[in-house]
Amino acid sequence: MAEVLILTQIAGRACALRASDVETVIEIETITPVPRAPEHICGLTTLRSQVLTVIDSRIIIGEATDTFPTDNRAAVFRADGHSYALRVDALHDVDEMIGEPEQIAGGFGGVWSRIAEGMAETKAGPVLILKPAELARTSEDARAAS
Repeated sequence: MAEVLILTQIAGRACALRASDVETVIEIETITPVPRAPEHICGLTTLRSQVLTVIDSRIIIGEATDTFPTDNRAAVFRADGHSYALRVDALHDVDEMIGEPEQIAGGFGGVWSRIAEGMAETKAGPVLILKPAELARTSEDARAAS
C-alpha cells in the first residue's frame, strides 16, 4: 500500500508531509505572540485545550512572509515531546506517494536540503517530502545549517 501524503505549498514550492507524521490539520483562529521568541515562532495557539507552538515555515527557509499569502490552516505534529502547528502557504489535498523519495543531484539548495528528505512523485506531480522535526528547530540553526 502506498504511503499517504498531505500536499502543501511553501514559498511557492510543492511540498508534502507524511500523513503518519501529522496528528491533524487545524484552522488557526488566534495566535498569541510570545515575547522574545525566535523569529520563526509566530506564537501560541490551542487545540482542544492543548497549547501548540505555531511555526512559520517561510521564515525558516528565509522567505519574506508577505511574499506568499497563507491561509489559516496548519498541520499539527509532535517533535521532541512538544506539539507544533506548521503554517504553510496552503494545504492542498492528500495523495499517495508513488515509489520512494529520491535525492536530487546537487541537493535542493539552502535550508531545503536540511528540512526535506527527498523528492517523491504523486499523481499531482513531484513534491519535496518534509521532515517535521527539522522544521521545529530554530531559524538560527536552520540558517547556520545552510
